[in-house]
Amino acid sequence: MKKWIPIIAGVVLGLLFVMSAVVVLFNLVDAPPPPEGSPAALFFGAFAPTGYLTFVKVLELAGGLLVMIPRLRNLGLLVLGPIIVNILAFHVFVAGGFKDLLSPMLLIIVALTLYLLWVGRRNFGALLH
Repeated sequence: MKKWIPIIAGVVLGLLFVMSAVVVLFNLVDAPPPPEGSPAALFFGAFAPTGYLTFVKVLELAGGLLVMIPRLRNLGLLVLGPIIVNILAFHVFVAGGFKDLLSPMLLIIVALTLYLLWVGRRNFGALLH
């Protein structure tokens, strides 16, 4: 049973990112716009029209697919790592402080990522030497 836990965690984390990317890339749901003039509105005002959001979503799709494949999980974590850090930074600096860090989805993403990094820590050790 112990060896199945990282596989399940990788699939869940991968599906979260794949579903998020597919929804945006194929324009399946219209997201409500942030309040006019808010920091989030200004952020997405520069982020979306430039094509940068599409670039990030393609990386989320690729990283999510890689994380779901056990042999390529660490490569997927390397792709998703900067994206996850930017999600955390957005919630702290743009969306209104540390209160947003307690959202269930964000906690699940961070917990699964930290768990998978811990499981694969021996493979990442070579990067630090």
